[in-house]
Amino acid sequence: MTDRLPGSPPVIPGFHFIRPLGAGGFSDVFLFEQDRPQRQVAVKVLLHRNMDAEVLQMFNTEADTLALLSAHPAILTIYQAGISADGRPYLVTEYCPSSYARRYREEYIPVPEVLALGVRLGSAVESSHRSGVIHRDIKPSNLLVNEIGALVLSDFGIAAVVGNTDAEVEAMSVPWSAPEVIDGKVMGTVASDIWSLGATIYGLLAGRSPFEEVRGQNSSDRLKARISKARYTPIERTDIPPQLEECLSRAMAKDPSKRYPSAAAFAEDLQRIQMSMNLPLSPLEYASAPPLRVDPSALRTDRGEIQSTVPMQSQRRRIQPRDYSASGKAKDSSNGIRRRTVVWIVVGAVAATVAVMGILVVFLGGM
Repeated sequence: MTDRLPGSPPVIPGFHFIRPLGAGGFSDVFLFEQDRPQRQVAVKVLLHRNMDAEVLQMFNTEADTLALLSAHPAILTIYQAGISADGRPYLVTEYCPSSYARRYREEYIPVPEVLALGVRLGSAVESSHRSGVIHRDIKPSNLLVNEIGALVLSDFGIAAVVGNTDAEVEAMSVPWSAPEVIDGKVMGTVASDIWSLGATIYGLLAGRSPFEEVRGQNSSDRLKARISKARYTPIERTDIPPQLEECLSRAMAKDPSKRYPSAAAFAEDLQRIQMSMNLPLSPLEYASAPPLRVDPSALRTDRGEIQSTVPMQSQRRRIQPRDYSASGKAKDSSNGIRRRTVVWIVVGAVAATVAVMGILVVFLGGM
């Protein structure tokens, strides 16, 4: 978002304007209330001055990509897209009251929280890749928090479809971009998304982007020069385990082939760190269908059912209820059953003996 004030809200039938939410380089975002069903929503509307072919392509890409992916719990949900009364294209999405845009710089975010966020974000990116979509702009400001407090990934405006030969929009967020993107070698790949994923987790922990110097010059050119060298600097926090530093270092390796092969593999390592710290294991959820394309680098799939890689708990065993005496020791129920059986056998034998003797007395008395 920029310092520019938002323009006028669009007129959309069935929606009532509440207040502005923010202004960006290409669009404004407003809070609206929808009539039916009644709920608060975010409306992103394109600026009149930016409605050229390239920006319209970005806007349409975002609408189509969100429609494809928003079934995933960690990806922003889109409700509607259209043209407002004054001719501006708009998107209606779920309302997210906060984001990590400023929080990671202003607050100390605990390691357990960042690990959970990393697994959830990795799930979203993996689902995106399996659907054939490269995000190309993963960064803290695109991590929104919805009304139930859950993280969702947003802003697929410059996303690219794997294998698409059409002209693509060239855009980047320098502090979070991979060296090969900075150097202009690629516009976006699975590997460059994994770099940005690692850089984002790094930023949440460090309170700054990975190659930003606290007391140095951080112009775009200086950042590009440092990113091109890709020398990983450990985070200055004593509570970060060495395994997490190794995980981030691998995700941000200069050579793309030395990075994690997938966002899921990155998230699985974060899960292992959770287990080593005795933390609850965050679910890793993504579309389960295998890739459709013959070329495995395309990573395009049908959207299948959501699966979880969290190990299932062992089945519960039936345990016989224990009978405790006054001494506090459990009684053996099987011994009790045997004792009761013996008593009833003795009683039965005595009763039979008495009956036989009675018959004999009657018989002998009649003689």
